Amino acid sequence: MYVPAQFQFKDQQQVLDFMQRYSFATLVTAKDQLPMATYLPFHIELRESTVVLSSHFAKANPQAQELIDRPALVIFSEPHAYIAPKNYDKQENVPTWNYIAVHAYGKAAILHEETQQLELMEKMIATYDQDYLEQWASLSMAFKLKMLKGIVAFEITVNDLQAQQKLSQNKTENERKKIINDLENSKHSTEQDLAFYMKHT
Repeated sequence: MYVPAQFQFKDQQQVLDFMQRYSFATLVTAKDQLPMATYLPFHIELRESTVVLSSHFAKANPQAQELIDRPALVIFSEPHAYIAPKNYDKQENVPTWNYIAVHAYGKAAILHEETQQLELMEKMIATYDQDYLEQWASLSMAFKLKMLKGIVAFEITVNDLQAQQKLSQNKTENERKKIINDLENSKHSTEQDLAFYMKHT
């Protein structure tokens, strides 16, 4: 991903925070030089100094077989918004788009052991629906193991993390204030979220 210097994140923790907030991401692999993509929720964690992404496919998904010994790309994005020229000081200007995106490249490993798969399920539940943990704990092991037979669980060890926050950093303070105000008053929550990130960049 092309990342101009002024649009870089300040540190890795900011990138991780963004990935965890917008953790429903796009997994991209390639087969016979054709890209394949699946949209998945991810559990994101830092193990020592390495970012690890975990999730699972439906076993019927053919992309599950393309993870083995192939590079994988996970794209985290959102929020984004059109930025109108009315927010700029000079008449001679053009529209643009503000956005935040993270590309995580790495190598995947399939989790074959039932204990690993169950651990992943509990991590995912804890991340997305803590209220369900008690119900999950009460389910029979036979039911859980039956559910596991329908999925392919995996982890991706990230070896390259590219991140961009294009938030009008190259504009004047007055222009940024107008853009933030425009986005904050939008009826769209994604644009309001983008205003939050602009105010804290």
